Amino acid sequence: MLRVHFTDADLARVEVATAPDPLWETVLASQQLTAAGRVPPVFRAWRRRTGAVLADRQLSGTLGLLRALAPAASYFPDFLTPAAGAEGLRSALEAVRATPPGRLGQELRLLARLRYPHGAPSWLRDLASGDRDRLAEVVEALRTLHHAVIAPEWTDVAATVAADRAVRVRAVRDGGGHRLLSTLGPRMRWRPPVLYTDYPVDRDLHLDGRGLRLIPSYFCRRTPVTLADASLRPVLVCPAEQEAAWAAALRHERRPDALAAVLGRTRARILEALDEAATTGELARRLGVSAAGASQHAHALAGAGLVRSRRTGSHVLHTLTPLGRALLHGELPVD
Repeated sequence: MLRVHFTDADLARVEVATAPDPLWETVLASQQLTAAGRVPPVFRAWRRRTGAVLADRQLSGTLGLLRALAPAASYFPDFLTPAAGAEGLRSALEAVRATPPGRLGQELRLLARLRYPHGAPSWLRDLASGDRDRLAEVVEALRTLHHAVIAPEWTDVAATVAADRAVRVRAVRDGGGHRLLSTLGPRMRWRPPVLYTDYPVDRDLHLDGRGLRLIPSYFCRRTPVTLADASLRPVLVCPAEQEAAWAAALRHERRPDALAAVLGRTRARILEALDEAATTGELARRLGVSAAGASQHAHALAGAGLVRSRRTGSHVLHTLTPLGRALLHGELPVD
């Protein structure tokens, strides 16, 4: 059981993360991949896809390194999930790389006591002693696994977290911190001034006026997660409510019609036609419209940042911008 103790000042300083945290998602996803027992239904298809990717790219060693540092359903060092994750993957990885040797040693010695009572691997002892080459290996493992495991799912990860955040923000708007804390889910119970939640170990977390940052997470399941070091800025990573797999599939099937409803049918068709770059004449022929009409619509989409038009000789070549491609395919760009 985890008991989070609030003061009045803490209630006024509860905040909800604005986006998924890339390293929390990466570490928690690695735990989902290595957890024993029954796979949650929402992750079954993802685990099959990811297993094939890891095998194809020969990343078993990368996953093994993170499994050693962050075993499933167990303690893992706080330095793997720095606060800089709120600024994106690049900033988060730089923060991991800059972890002070003293902190590395302290957190890894705790991991060794809990996970390796008969002796830690030599590479982990090197890392605990402040070996920067070993730390660089950890940073690269996090980066590699993020791109292999998280990036392909980022659209659904971000959409799920955004939907969950909207519910939390509405609760704050309608009833402040009390309403928010009372609607976090069946495993979290708000009995002022304490938030009780299921947890692998028995622990009290006193906020002492520092507030609490709630981080909705796609790959966090069953119980919330918090940092082990109570001196760090308090966070609580909470499972975001997952939509059913059929709902996600239906959303993708309806995307062309949904785009037409927002942009108009012709401009939605232009986005689709520009999945492959085209000149104005080529675009007009693909759509069966006049060159002047194709140019006018492409210019309007360019003004919205969805299309990039560049003159090459006597022709104007139109291509989708990253934003336009993301809108067409429903795939959010990843840091």
